[in-house]
Amino acid sequence: MDGGHDDSKRYESMNHICFVIHSLQPGGMERVFSVLLNDFVKREGVKVDLILYGIKRDVFYNIDPSIQIHLPDFPFDPERRGISTVKTVFFLRKKIKALNPEAVLSFGVLWNNLVLLATKGLGIPVFVSDRSQPDKPLSPLQEKLRKYLYPGAYGIIAQTQKAKEVYQKIYRHNNMTVIGNPIVQEMPIDEKRKEILMVARLIQSKHQNELIEIFASLPKNDWELTLVGDDHLKQNNKLAWKKLAEDLGVGNRVNFEGMQKDVEKYYGRASIFAFSSSSEGFPNVIGEAMAAKLPVIAYDCVAGPSDLIENGVNGYLIPLHDKILFAEKLLLLMENEELRNKMGEDAKISIKSFSSKEICNAYFDFMSSVKTNIQEVNKL
Repeated sequence: MDGGHDDSKRYESMNHICFVIHSLQPGGMERVFSVLLNDFVKREGVKVDLILYGIKRDVFYNIDPSIQIHLPDFPFDPERRGISTVKTVFFLRKKIKALNPEAVLSFGVLWNNLVLLATKGLGIPVFVSDRSQPDKPLSPLQEKLRKYLYPGAYGIIAQTQKAKEVYQKIYRHNNMTVIGNPIVQEMPIDEKRKEILMVARLIQSKHQNELIEIFASLPKNDWELTLVGDDHLKQNNKLAWKKLAEDLGVGNRVNFEGMQKDVEKYYGRASIFAFSSSSEGFPNVIGEAMAAKLPVIAYDCVAGPSDLIENGVNGYLIPLHDKILFAEKLLLLMENEELRNKMGEDAKISIKSFSSKEICNAYFDFMSSVKTNIQEVNKL
């Protein structure tokens, strides 16, 4: 994370913040947003509003009851996306203007464009964060909109140093910072099993099929591979990947657990965390695994894993799709309990800088620069 934080200024800086997001369904981005919401509203003298405007508007995460949630009075109809998008822009503009917050915080790689367009000319500072792989290709229209609208954001929050470097080349914005995601620090530790864990949606970019192939390539053993997460994005991979495990002779040792609310119990009982994703913004699950004292082995995709894993110290970073090296390091951890324990302890120590308190303070301080800068201008 960039910069330090001055506690003496923090609580007097901001009084009214509007959070804007398209969804609070289960997901890493949504979980982080809910953590920030619940932290900000507990700060003395701070009013928090939430605008929820996407297709699905039910709230999966617990939100402080004092936060007022504002919803459009019309559905977002994917079949009439153009009309729904225009109506949403006008709704956002009218609602944010009426609320008149000191700052707006928006998450979502495509949705930030809507918020920046809706607030253009209102004079209300908007902070945005994309929450996805920084070099992810977008449609030509979305790319043009981002290049036009993002320079008008008051601040841009990148999740990793790599993401910041990518964004600076694209936007040349002078108010950009790096803030990771808040990671739950206290994880229940149970009696360890010979279990390798991966937590992720069953989608192509997570490559659980590759992890199954890696697991099946190892010498015969009594370890199990547990996959927590379910089908998503209409890809329907579960049945195909179950069949893959059976065809490779490990069907009885690969567990498909589906979506789970109590993921902590899986972290607590596993001995190794394996992550085969090739596309990340900031992989919360790696941080959660490290908080549970698990050594992590992961593909070194464009952004995320390398900000958390120090190769050979608290885990292993593997070049993308190098299944042979992945298998070698995985087997090394499986056969060496002392190494697993040492890496797990180092992982727990290294993740402390991503505590909820540290991350929420970093967000609040960065956004408080709005009021500080206005006060300094008024003194001139």
